[in-house]
Amino acid sequence: MCGRFTLHPEPARIREQFQVDRMLDLAPRFNIAPSQDVAAVRTAPDGARELVMLHWGLVPRWADQAKTGYSTINARAETVASKPAYREAYRRRRCLIPADGFYEWAAAPGGKQPHYFTLRDGSPFAFAGLWERWEKSGEALESCAIIVTEANALVRPIHDRMPVILDPADYALWLDLDMRDALKLAPLLRPFDARKMVERAVSRRVNSPANDDPRCIEPARPE
Repeated sequence: MCGRFTLHPEPARIREQFQVDRMLDLAPRFNIAPSQDVAAVRTAPDGARELVMLHWGLVPRWADQAKTGYSTINARAETVASKPAYREAYRRRRCLIPADGFYEWAAAPGGKQPHYFTLRDGSPFAFAGLWERWEKSGEALESCAIIVTEANALVRPIHDRMPVILDPADYALWLDLDMRDALKLAPLLRPFDARKMVERAVSRRVNSPANDDPRCIEPARPE
């Protein structure tokens, strides 16, 4: 799964990496948690790529009310094309969710130990995301989910699932509003190459969503 992540590159790096036409100001984030607003890149109706803020926890457009649960922060790659909560967004409303690291937890003496996963070169990357717009009685909410798949060799000792990290060469296909063929999209939802990633145990400060600062990614202190 993916329940926390980070995004703290310079905004200019985000604009360049994801070829954003319409940019927002972004503050550095070191502990992004479910139910918060997250940055996402999507294709606007005029074809431009826009950076927007979306509520993390997808609300289907047919839902009676704009309530989200922890169960809708992630969509499983194996069922995203068929599950009612996600299938329309998968066909029509895909997005990139920029990040530069994510956390998973392992059992350890004294409580769960967070581990921080990044690309080996430290560069930002994109999770495969879906977005949806819910609207009723004058109230509106745009929300998103991150697609997860089976873990690669690096993540597997800590957790059996990991977020789908897209290859930059696949960004255009993922964001193509005319691409609605699930069979052509499915190969993109694979585990990322473990050889291109690194991980380290980090401060348990990240265990609380209230903490959002660079100390969250400091190496864990020896017991």
